[in-house]
This record gives sequence, structure tokens and C-alpha cells, in this order.
Amino acid sequence: MNRWIGKVALVTGASAGIGAATVEALVREGLKVVGIARRVENIEKLREELKDEKGELYVRKCDVSKEEEILAVFEWIEENLGGVDVLVNNAGLMHAASLTDGDTEGFRRLLDVNVLAVAVCTREAVKSMKARHVDGHIFNINSVLGHYVFTASDRWSLYPSTKFAVTAMTEVTRKELIMANTKIKITSISPGFVKTELVTVASSESCYKEMLSINPSLNPEDVTSAIIYALGTPAHVQVCELILRPVGETMA
Repeated sequence: MNRWIGKVALVTGASAGIGAATVEALVREGLKVVGIARRVENIEKLREELKDEKGELYVRKCDVSKEEEILAVFEWIEENLGGVDVLVNNAGLMHAASLTDGDTEGFRRLLDVNVLAVAVCTREAVKSMKARHVDGHIFNINSVLGHYVFTASDRWSLYPSTKFAVTAMTEVTRKELIMANTKIKITSISPGFVKTELVTVASSESCYKEMLSINPSLNPEDVTSAIIYALGTPAHVQVCELILRPVGETMA
């Protein structure tokens, strides 16, 4: 990890859960981390907690469903920090609704955040890395639902579809980076059930408690550990996909 000290990482959805845990881990490893989210209060608190660590945390407000706000973040990073070396596409949402009876606005929100924002951030990060001849690393926080739909539910809406898109996007990007003769890496990390705000917000309280009671779960830090592992691999090694499940999980 020493080669990443002083490098710049951008983490989307950094205010809670996997995003907040990732920001903390990367700052402790010595990176300059830009954490973005719609709500920045939690990131501001985290910055204060991490002020004595090796790295540094920068906070920017950004709604990733709006391309102009994403582009403004990348412009700010280029002007103030030089460019993005590591991208963690973590921002995501669920919309607890049926696909066959669901509302179009819910479909649109899922696609905007879970698919289009990932594509735009990836495009801009690769552009930055190529311009500076940096062998960077992109992480897409995916899901086991991006590989198979393991149970019947009227709450999935387009969520599995968006995560299947992330799986395909990761592989398409990997092959484009090879065609471009770069050594930029891209990794998809697909966890099972994780105790995060994403699940809590999308489900009713009773549904969430039921899921916790019948299913073992991962912590956000478990996913962060996978990011640190893949980031620390030698330059010639690329971890393309990591599937993480809690021991005893039977959902997938």
C-alpha cells in the first residue's frame, strides 16, 4: 500500500456505511480522499476524527444523479489535487417496490444512481488517469444480486437489473482499458447482505429487522477490507471480481 501514499481517491456515497468505512481506511493508509455525498455532515465529522491520520479527507457535496455535479467534483479535484488515482463507485440505492407494478420515477432513480453515475464517474476517472499516465484503480461496489436473483420478492424493482449492469460495465471497462494499452485496474466487489443505511432506508423497519433476524450479515468494514486487499496487490495482478458472503448465508 505504500505506493498509494499521497495519491488521490474519490469515494462516492461517503456519508455512511461502506462509503464511510472506505474513506476512513484509505485516509489511514495515507491517501488524500475526496468523500462525496448529498449529505456532508457525517463526512465533516469523520474528517475531524481523522485529522491526525497519515492521509487527509476532503469533503464535497454532490448528488451523483446529476451529471453536472459529478463533473464539478472532478474539475475541483483536478484544480486542487491534480486528478483522481483511485475511484470507489459506492453510491447506490434500493427502491422497495415491485417491477411489474412499480413507479417509473423509482425506476429512473435506480438507473440514475446505480448505473449512469457509475458510468460517468468511471469515464471521468479514466480520462484523468490517462491524461496523467497514471496506473490507477477503479472499484465498483456491486452485489451478489448483480450475478443472480436468489429469491422471489416484490421489493427488488430494478435493483438486480442495475447491479447486473455494473457487472457488465466492469468487464467492458476492463477490456477497453486493455485495448487502450493502459495498466489501469478495475475491480467489482459483490457482497451479500450488509448492515448499511442503504438497506435500512429502502425497507420498512419491520422488514429490515426480519432480514437481520434470519440472515447473517457483513459489516461495511468487511467490504472495505476487500478494497484494501485488491488495492494492495502487485502491479501485475488484477482482482477482477470478489464475492463476499457472511458465513452461513443461504440466500445465494
